[in-house]
Amino acid sequence: MIMSAKSIGIPNGTEVRIPLSKLKKSPKNARKTPHGEAAIEAYAASIAAKGILQNLVVEPEFDGEGGATGFYLVTIGEGRRLAQLLRVQRKEIKKSEPIRCIVDTANDPHEISLDENVTRENMHPADQFEAFRKQAEERGFGAEEIAARFGVTAHVVRQRLRLGAVSPKLMQLYRDGDLTLEQLMAFAITYDHARQEAVYERLPFDPDASTIRRLLTETHVAASDRRARFVGLEAYTEVGGTVLRDLFTEDRGGYLEDVALLDLLVTARLGREADALRAAEGWKWTEAHLDFPHAHGMRRVYPHPVELSAEDQAALQSVQSEFDRLTEQHQSAEELSDDVDARFGLLEAEIDRLEAKRQAYDPADVARGGAFVALNHDGTVRVERGFIRPQDEKPRADAGPEGDAEARDEKNREGAEAAPDREDDAGASDEEDENQPLSDALVRDLTAHRTLGLRLNLSEQPDVAIVAVTHALAAQVFYLGAAAHVVGIQPVKCDLAAHADGIEDTPAGKAWSDRHANWARQMPKDVARLWEFVTELDRDSHMALFAHCVALTVNAVKLPFDRRPRALAAARRLAEAVALDMTAYWRPTVRSYLGRITKAGILEAVREGVGEEAAERLSDMKKADMAQAAEQLLAATDWLPPLLRTAVPQEQTDVQSEAQGSDPRAEAAE
Repeated sequence: MIMSAKSIGIPNGTEVRIPLSKLKKSPKNARKTPHGEAAIEAYAASIAAKGILQNLVVEPEFDGEGGATGFYLVTIGEGRRLAQLLRVQRKEIKKSEPIRCIVDTANDPHEISLDENVTRENMHPADQFEAFRKQAEERGFGAEEIAARFGVTAHVVRQRLRLGAVSPKLMQLYRDGDLTLEQLMAFAITYDHARQEAVYERLPFDPDASTIRRLLTETHVAASDRRARFVGLEAYTEVGGTVLRDLFTEDRGGYLEDVALLDLLVTARLGREADALRAAEGWKWTEAHLDFPHAHGMRRVYPHPVELSAEDQAALQSVQSEFDRLTEQHQSAEELSDDVDARFGLLEAEIDRLEAKRQAYDPADVARGGAFVALNHDGTVRVERGFIRPQDEKPRADAGPEGDAEARDEKNREGAEAAPDREDDAGASDEEDENQPLSDALVRDLTAHRTLGLRLNLSEQPDVAIVAVTHALAAQVFYLGAAAHVVGIQPVKCDLAAHADGIEDTPAGKAWSDRHANWARQMPKDVARLWEFVTELDRDSHMALFAHCVALTVNAVKLPFDRRPRALAAARRLAEAVALDMTAYWRPTVRSYLGRITKAGILEAVREGVGEEAAERLSDMKKADMAQAAEQLLAATDWLPPLLRTAVPQEQTDVQSEAQGSDPRAEAAE
């Protein structure tokens, strides 16, 4: 029966249907903390799908004079009442919706409310996981439908379904307390029960979840890997590739299971990029490599400045004029419209395209040279042009600017017989009189005296000595086997890419590569003109070229069992002299440092860079999580490992001390 608002005298334990509008929250309810929104949503979804499964327990409300008010106070079931009110707001039911209730006037309302919330045991999570799986397998419900029926998100349902699919053997270990929920979630990354159990047998005592995930995915490729980013997940899955997803952590796209297929796709796409480059630019050859082949053993040529064609020059002037006009029209605008902003982008791209034509490779070099197409560490294509294979080289005297000084002709070393110069070489007639040939012995005698004179004069003219050294270094740095240097200084270069993986892709590596290419483009094609080129430079440019050539020979790499303690000490003094601040070139990240040291090392870095309190907060983390957290904390600091720190020169320390000593505030502080 449905009770009216004035019904009174209902026997204890009677089941009645009371309009929702006549139910109130009991002030005697033991639960004082309000129900969360998620809990009310879950109640509402469950009631909408299955109705109220458990009656509310109520007592009549009386006024101050002991008269029944017609309302009922909800002692047990306040969450269900709130869920029904939420359904009223959504127009799913009316306020007059009858609610099944039990009237309890015998028990203390506060006590039974407390009893309801305390004397119950939640089902074991394993039972919940398997029950959700049963809903999907036996009743055919999808994640969205299950979520709607239980008031949770579809993602939560997928997580529970994934956990319910873990190997029964591991699920029993979880029930018995031999596995934690975090460990079980790590095993759920794969559906393969045999693999799950095999990894469990390999585990050390009490492994962390990250170790389990690593072992389960050690034969896979992370979606953040450069190969996966280059190919793209869509292209990979379109040809049958499968992706393993981790529903319990930020997996950044998951793990690609078919590594052979991925490598095949990478190789094929890099090959297409190389073919397209050869067809578009006319190189004799192009090669595709996953990593740039630093041991290629070839010399390299660079583009040189060229004049724009009349057509390109006119086009550049037209585009630049429109760009300037738009800039003037909108210079006071706080925000550009989408159309104007898009037009600016097109104009800038066209200006860059035309300006790039001011640099061009010699057609002869393109016809006999080639380019490498490789993969950067961020998954983008890397193109390196201008390499000449040894078999494609012109005769040595015709060799042009080049960066591989180690390919010098052995015959031109000191004490060896020099090869004859070309007839058209500048200064070829300086060494002998064509009409009066001299014997070899006399030539050696005379030129030895001339060399002594050069030494004496050069020792008194340091400015010319700098020119000679710069010429000698540049002739060997930028030209292949030219043997054009008169000063016996030979640059020895160290390939840093052989010691630090990915160093060429860092901002500092790219800056160095751009600087070297800029100088290479300026070198005269004929090494015979190099002396004039160096002497005609203004002093700043001359010293910049000298510094660049010298810098190319710096080697401060410390190798295992290194026997160069004095050289490394000199490297420290050099760092002080140039005021080296490695924070401009290097940051402590998981990849560069934090993931490659011990937990104690990570905590020490955070302790030094941030503080003791921050290190303490990280101390209980697993190593992978600790390294990630440390990277974020240290990003805002200038912390460096001791090996990268530069000591402050003693002279500077003394100056700072004197400045502090003369500061009245410092004196006051003392």
